[in-house]
Amino acid sequence: MIDLHTHTFASDGVLLPSEIIRRALVVGYRAIGITDHGDESNMEDLVRRAVAASDAWSETEEILVIPGVEITHVPPDRIPPLAARARELGARVVVVHGETITEPVAPGTNAAAVRCPDVDILAHPGLLTLEDARAAAESGVYLEITARKGHSAANGRVAQMAAEAGARLLVNTDAHAPGDLITLDQASNILLGAGVAERDISKVLGNAEALLARITG
Repeated sequence: MIDLHTHTFASDGVLLPSEIIRRALVVGYRAIGITDHGDESNMEDLVRRAVAASDAWSETEEILVIPGVEITHVPPDRIPPLAARARELGARVVVVHGETITEPVAPGTNAAAVRCPDVDILAHPGLLTLEDARAAAESGVYLEITARKGHSAANGRVAQMAAEAGARLLVNTDAHAPGDLITLDQASNILLGAGVAERDISKVLGNAEALLARITG
């Protein structure tokens, strides 16, 4: 399992980085992204913490820890400079908190994220438009199918738009607590539940491998 969207108590998660990493390893993860919620007020501290966690686990071959951030609830025009700043600070994966149907995310967030060269993943995009899905396909931004309760209510819409646009999907947990981590079999079932064809499951799971190679290459 490769999961590039998780949280620690540096934002609103409940675990230390070391604990969520250890728990992910036991569940069967090969790689995990530490991507706490960030804006201008805490970006430097969050990325520094994530890089420190990655460095602390760098000598183990059992799991790869990817430092990152989830840019969250900022006006759309601030996404590009924040994503660029995250890269400068050492974030290897940049996630944007998309227009989930469960939170009042600013309209235009999805559009800004999928057109930003420093963004890797648009998380839980909610009622994603075909136009934005096509932009994601062109820019190489991955669209998230999420295991997170509430956000996952729009997974079917995201899968449909991605299929029509030729955009790449991946599965993340958006984990905040130990019980949020999932196995590869659970990830497959989440994709099936979102309407992804059974023949395409292995391809979507492989997208995480492709993104991991891109951000670590």
